[in-house]
Amino acid sequence: MITEYDVIVIGAGAVGENVADRARLGGMTSVIIESELVGGECSYWACMPSKALLRSGALLREAQRVGGSREAVTGMLDVAAVLKRRNHMAHDWKDDGQVDWLSGANIDLVRGRGVITAPREVTVTAEDGTVTVLTARHAVAVTSGSASLLPDIPGLRESEPWTSRDATSAQHVPASLAILGGGVTAVEMATAYAGFGTRVDLITRHGLLTTSEPFAGEMVADSLRELGATLHLDTTVTAVERTDENGFRVDLDDGTTVRAAEFLVATGRIPNTVGIGLDAFGLEEGAWLDVDDTMRVLASDGEPVDGGWLYGVGDVNNRALLTHQGKYQARAAGDAIAARAKGKTVHMEPWGKYVATADHRAVPQVVFTDPEVATIGLTSAEADRAGYRISIVDYPIGSVAGASIAADNYTGHARMVVDEERQVVLGVTFVGQDVGELLHSATVAVVGEVPLARLWHAVPSYPTVSEVWLRLLEAYGRPEE
Repeated sequence: MITEYDVIVIGAGAVGENVADRARLGGMTSVIIESELVGGECSYWACMPSKALLRSGALLREAQRVGGSREAVTGMLDVAAVLKRRNHMAHDWKDDGQVDWLSGANIDLVRGRGVITAPREVTVTAEDGTVTVLTARHAVAVTSGSASLLPDIPGLRESEPWTSRDATSAQHVPASLAILGGGVTAVEMATAYAGFGTRVDLITRHGLLTTSEPFAGEMVADSLRELGATLHLDTTVTAVERTDENGFRVDLDDGTTVRAAEFLVATGRIPNTVGIGLDAFGLEEGAWLDVDDTMRVLASDGEPVDGGWLYGVGDVNNRALLTHQGKYQARAAGDAIAARAKGKTVHMEPWGKYVATADHRAVPQVVFTDPEVATIGLTSAEADRAGYRISIVDYPIGSVAGASIAADNYTGHARMVVDEERQVVLGVTFVGQDVGELLHSATVAVVGEVPLARLWHAVPSYPTVSEVWLRLLEAYGRPEE
């Protein structure tokens, strides 16, 4: 087999696929190494299966919010059908289609665990013990992603709790589920399982979605309570144990105990950088990779490692742990690798072809709770800490005519954060039904730094929920031309 390529990619998730493909489009030969399923976390255990679990319940509740359809919807959620659809979305955890895509894109695949054993050299050990040594002419990209973090709580590891993988791939719905965490995974899985009829206890040391505007977490908390979940906010778990009934006993610092059939730990992520040979290049195994804006891995002195052939793309660099942002980084990295291989100058100026500038100030994210939370750019608190002179503009989305069409008694809220010096939008937060579909317009406004005076000429269609843009601008006041 071929053992020398221009680019070697460790990890065949969406990020690795994009690095390899962009390098290929730049005239490079590339190979991907994968020890699990081609397609990675997003396809089988994260984005796709989790949203499949959430979608049916969201649609049912949306129908129940509109007169006419509300009267027609008389049944409960068919949980078995939801799980079957989720299995279909995850391709029954088979990667044949993804492998076919790689083949069609002329990207080679080597299955096994890859370890960087020398500069531009990766040794791959297959499940059957077969060893293959691959060499790269130009670059090695680490796109191995991240894994669930298990905090240091007495009895937690021994009790073998669910991680996000277990929650999104479960083939049965437990009667009760305790969840530790207040971030995206925790609130999404609380929404999904409460919608299935599971008794949910959500435990978090702080509030919910604490990196978003405060009203977002508060509205999601109210919704979870309406779904029947019990929230233990500002609460710490002191001990965990498996019970004789093969369930969980979770002790809290307020003296109460939660008992549940399953226990999901969703407290964060750690990088998959252990055991892949990074220590030989002065890097700490198990640590996040520090990278520049073209995704070259940096040493402790801030310079590219060993001349700049090593790249770290996606979750491993801890810049923005989101599939779409990882793919964005991958496109920049693949283009930069190809350009450098051809001797081209790779400019590092913000918003250029080879850099992932948006990671710093313009990361979009949708939390698929009910209501949805859609955010882009800086929150008001982040903008204030960064030293901007800001105005905060709030508007109830339910007051927009299109929202009254979308749902009876639509509940939602929008916030726009404005940079007063430049008269541009720094950040936007939407909370409400289907607001994820509003987010890209906000992303364009933030990334493009569109002046507010020009945004007045972007007329939203009537009656749509997008009319909230007009209301936000009116609430701010028309800038002087």
